[in-house]
Amino acid sequence: MDAQGRGRAENIDPADQWVLNPDTGDYELRLSPSGGQSAVPGPRRSQRSSPRQGTRGREGRRDGRRDERDEQRDVPPQRRRRAPQPEAAAGRRKQKPRKSKSKKVLMWTAGSLALVLVGGGVSAYLYYEHLNDNINSIADDGASTGGFSKDRAINILVMGTDKRSGAGNEKYGDKGSVGHADTTILLHVSKDRTNATALSIPRDMITDIPDCPTTMEDGSKKTISGSQNVRFNESLGQSDRTPSCTMRTVTEITGIVPDHFMVADFNAVKTLSSAVGGVDVCLAKDIDDPDSHLNLPAGKHTIEGEEALAFVRTRHSVGTGGDLSRIELQQQFLSSLMRKLKSNDTLTSPTKMIKLAEAGTDALSVDSKIADIMKLRDLGMELGKLDMKNLTFATVPVIDNPAEKVHTTVVVNDAKADPLFSMMRADESLTAVKKKEKKEKAEVAARLKGSKSAASDVRVNIYNGSGKTGAAQATLTYLQNTEGMSKASQLGNAPSDLKKTTLEYAPDQADEARRLADVMGLSGSAMKPGKSEKNSQGLPAIKLTLGGDFKGAGVSISAPSKAPEDIQKVEADKTVCAK
Repeated sequence: MDAQGRGRAENIDPADQWVLNPDTGDYELRLSPSGGQSAVPGPRRSQRSSPRQGTRGREGRRDGRRDERDEQRDVPPQRRRRAPQPEAAAGRRKQKPRKSKSKKVLMWTAGSLALVLVGGGVSAYLYYEHLNDNINSIADDGASTGGFSKDRAINILVMGTDKRSGAGNEKYGDKGSVGHADTTILLHVSKDRTNATALSIPRDMITDIPDCPTTMEDGSKKTISGSQNVRFNESLGQSDRTPSCTMRTVTEITGIVPDHFMVADFNAVKTLSSAVGGVDVCLAKDIDDPDSHLNLPAGKHTIEGEEALAFVRTRHSVGTGGDLSRIELQQQFLSSLMRKLKSNDTLTSPTKMIKLAEAGTDALSVDSKIADIMKLRDLGMELGKLDMKNLTFATVPVIDNPAEKVHTTVVVNDAKADPLFSMMRADESLTAVKKKEKKEKAEVAARLKGSKSAASDVRVNIYNGSGKTGAAQATLTYLQNTEGMSKASQLGNAPSDLKKTTLEYAPDQADEARRLADVMGLSGSAMKPGKSEKNSQGLPAIKLTLGGDFKGAGVSISAPSKAPEDIQKVEADKTVCAK
């Protein structure tokens, strides 16, 4: 069921229901005022239907009635309102120490706009049941990691479907379509939460879609057959494919298994942009696109609702007129929306925050592992630690499809995409992030610094602990024939459960070790100062043991520390005018 189809019992704006509690002196939210007590629900588990079905459950009573005292008060916009704790009894409540504003924000988002989920939480049980029943849950069918964790990097797959569901969207044509993966972004947030990469995946990129075990709407299970050499956007909607299939497809492409997915239709853009009071955008030229219904002159504008939707859908009037140009426009919009959400104008406005909570949960469809307000809040608190200046939007590097005479699709540019994917898998930032290195980390990095022996002087014994048959022999052949290390030897297998490749050497062999580390693409942490061993001729040799991170002879084991040149990217804290 779409975001607009899940109706309400009463059309009451929650932002108008904050009233003063004379006992505490605080403003409180009353969804169903009665007897002068707050009606903010406690942490009750709402009743839910099957994972594939939209869950709307029972609503709190919202008849809009207010006593005379309530009607006579206007809530001052600069005042912080705090909902009472659910377990507290009526009467005076103990005042808690004040926290920073950034930790008192509850932001809920959906679909391509789920990237705005970058705040903390204000009142953990803010009309919990009401918002919980807004959320539409979809089975993840085992395609995820099983859920995010606070002690590792977070990967969220954000999808916007072009399904024309929701009020007012019939005018965009294609009525009755089951939709596609029209906008897809893989958000990677680093383990230490200092940086993030938002990777856009072009909808017209040719790829393979794997077989997809799927939970159907009636609760039955079936495996939807995969497809080869088709557009990426067919991974959602087509052939009954659910978001879990898009998740599997992204894993096939990038090697990254997402923790969660979030999906929304057109209405997410309209409702969320309006909830923040409009999103600031910039155009370098006039745009009049009858297909998207966008008509704006050059310059800066604040857009919301239908105009915001038209902005993120337009493509014929910007750049080359294709999907890649539209992606740039969408990245600009999302960057601006996130800046607006992080601004004091939003964070200090209870009215905007309530509208965001309503709009976000209304538009939000999420995987079944996180279909709960408290879990979403925990995720939001983790993402809220991120500094906007360290968020980079990038696009999967592609080239025109060489199989086409008239280019309408693209294919992955492996030479640039593989290093980019490798950086994301290794939790490397696309943005320069200043970190305080501990002494031991500096010492590890220093192992790579210094003189290097000539390749012909490197004596190395190679062992295979990668679990990949023939890895040591392939490496030996590569080092001897390509890199000129004629003194290399292959000495068989090591324990095959080693996760990381290691290079052991004596102090007087450091020059040889640095040369081999440079050739193999090893990090300082892979280098293990110690003692040498003997090769088959009884001569001192360094010891290379291939681990599970071995990808192939001649392939760098460690991820690059710098992104490939000329990839399409934009930093979220910068304003760029669309051309």
